[in-house]
Amino acid sequence: MEWLYMHMPISGVNILWPGLVLIGFSVGVIGGFFGLGGAWMVTPGLNILGFPMAFAIGTDIAHIAGKSMISTIRHSKFGNVDYKLGIVMLAGTMVGIEIGAQIVMHLERIGLVGSVVRWVYVVVLALIAFMVFADYAKAAGKRKRGELGEHGAEGITWYKTMHRINIPPMMHFREAGITCSMWLPIVVSLITGVLAGFLGIGGGLLRMPALVYLIGCPTHIAVGTDLFEVMISGLYGAFTYTLKGRIEIVAVFVMLTGAAIGAQIGTVATKYAKGSGIRIAFGLAVLACMVSIILKQNNMNSAAAVVILGAIGLICLWICKIMFAGAANELRTKHAGMAAN
Repeated sequence: MEWLYMHMPISGVNILWPGLVLIGFSVGVIGGFFGLGGAWMVTPGLNILGFPMAFAIGTDIAHIAGKSMISTIRHSKFGNVDYKLGIVMLAGTMVGIEIGAQIVMHLERIGLVGSVVRWVYVVVLALIAFMVFADYAKAAGKRKRGELGEHGAEGITWYKTMHRINIPPMMHFREAGITCSMWLPIVVSLITGVLAGFLGIGGGLLRMPALVYLIGCPTHIAVGTDLFEVMISGLYGAFTYTLKGRIEIVAVFVMLTGAAIGAQIGTVATKYAKGSGIRIAFGLAVLACMVSIILKQNNMNSAAAVVILGAIGLICLWICKIMFAGAANELRTKHAGMAAN
């Protein structure tokens, strides 16, 4: 079965290449649907397949940039990208990523990078999962009581408090439909940027919820805008990790082969999904990733691989079902309208 393994010339490890293709395709689907680069799954996945942690982080960031470019173009056609908001957030993101990358290099020098990064992942994923499910429960309770606002039944509304911060200059973001201090998105992007560079993610894992809960973007706009930001931050991240010699370019191209197809499917599926459905599926994916990292930390490598790859596969199937069912229903409606005329 040697033909199933590919030698990585820079890191010097042999990797199961079908695993790389599966990760690329699945993360393309999931990333296009949730508005993430998918690195929160790819970095642990590459580490589980055999990449040293620093190479898993650098290789993943380079893969994010290419995949997110495909998804951003597709979302832009649906009007889901607020470019003005994304550009404002870039300053904080770039500074934050460099800070995070420098922390990783220091931890690698003292031999603690693998363990520290995995446990920080676990804490971050647990907090995000709690926030997503708490938001859903709060919104569901309001819906039962008939407490509907201008955006329907809302759960966590921290952005209303954030919008009271009137530090000039104030800016209006048309596609997102919000007006806030310019410093709000910059500070949010700085914090998510530090974690992006440290964890090897494009920042989307944190920025998509932050755009919804802290800045007040509608879910579909948060998805598209976040992908635009992930694309830019991924390009910078790839540049800085290339200078540090921690990117396995062969693996990047293998994953992008699958991601190019998967990103199209995930992006189109957002057209047919409800905002609450996107958030719940996102929360379940985060939980699965957290469990797999804990298993890896306890040297249960096979179980970790089964959990992460199984969860990715099931979520991909669900997203594909949404896309095909929605497209079929749209075609039936169109044909019924033509027949009536």
